[in-house]
Amino acid sequence: MTRRRMSRWIAAWGVSLAASIAGGASVAGAADEPRPILIFAASSLTNVVDELGQAFRDQKGIAVKASYAASSVLAKQIEAGAPADVFFSADTEWVDYVEQRKLLKPGTRRNVIANRLVLIAPLDSPLLQLKIAPDFDLAGALGGGKLATGDPDSVPVGKYAKAALEKLGVWDGVSSHLVPAENVRAALAFVARGEAPLGIVYETDAKVENRVKVVGVFPDDSHPPITYPIALTATAQPDAAQFLAFVTGAAGSKIFRKYGFQPLH
Repeated sequence: MTRRRMSRWIAAWGVSLAASIAGGASVAGAADEPRPILIFAASSLTNVVDELGQAFRDQKGIAVKASYAASSVLAKQIEAGAPADVFFSADTEWVDYVEQRKLLKPGTRRNVIANRLVLIAPLDSPLLQLKIAPDFDLAGALGGGKLATGDPDSVPVGKYAKAALEKLGVWDGVSSHLVPAENVRAALAFVARGEAPLGIVYETDAKVENRVKVVGVFPDDSHPPITYPIALTATAQPDAAQFLAFVTGAAGSKIFRKYGFQPLH
């Protein structure tokens, strides 16, 4: 199956899955129960959005469901008609993509949080630290093994990783060793299972996986800012605006900090 056909299949499958998630409550619940707010969120937001959703439900009594994948996949699913109410992306480019197609509710887009890019290794790796600087010996540290990160052609963490490695002058030496994972959590899992000696993920992902350790932090100026925008979709139900306000407010900021994200408001 070609990459294009695979992308179309994933988008179609995601629309079906999202519709199932959105409709599940109405099948089992009473007819007057409101449909849960459906959040399409980047994989790196899994833990924090789970907690945000629970806190929002506790406060407002409104249920939240989430579908997690790479931002690129989610954007394509929204384009294909998936019934998402909120899009929470790991980069600005895929929100631009959706916005340019007039699939977002005007005036609702907000930059919410920032993150950092880190180099990780399995917890039992003999490598303790690798200073990340121009022309650093990443190829030597790999020792012929694989470097796990997101697919640099589409997945935000992979695009940030490629930009950083190119700026630092080491991309050409390691690109043939790349494991282009479908999302950042898949890349994290490769390293956690010991299938790759090194990986590039977000700092917050490393914090929630106790089988890996951070062995280096990429300088902020080595890649574009890691910014997470959120927006309501053009077809968002009215209650979704309350979730957006919650996420961008003080309660949301407290939960983001708990998981290592840097609030921008």
